Amino acid sequence: MYITETQVRVRYAETDQMNVVYHGNYAQYFEVARAESIRHLGFTYKDMEKMGIIMPLVELHIKYLRPAHYDDLLTIRTTLKELPQDHRIEFHHEVFNHDQKLLTIGRIVLYFVEAGTMKKTTMPKKLFEKLEGYFN
Repeated sequence: MYITETQVRVRYAETDQMNVVYHGNYAQYFEVARAESIRHLGFTYKDMEKMGIIMPLVELHIKYLRPAHYDDLLTIRTTLKELPQDHRIEFHHEVFNHDQKLLTIGRIVLYFVEAGTMKKTTMPKKLFEKLEGYFN
């Protein structure tokens, strides 16, 4: 299992009139956490694009348990429970506040596809090699 944590601070513009984070912003928080999770391995999404591989999002599931508010420091735990063996990768996200209370959970599914043809492909070998040690 591969787990990373990323912190983001809630900006004023991300809240609604009730002073809670607008629900649509969690998708952006998850995206930041996924990018940082890959970066933690010494690989970036930009590296993957240079290889001609992109990762469109095909599923987004979010469950809101408690609200986050302006200026909260959030910790987003990103987990890969399985090492991808085909074109599909699934990230699990948990968002905690500064008191370590679980606020939101999410599951994101993306596909590895060739940028030019949009055909499904597998994870780049370089990224696979960096991840496989976490699953042995």
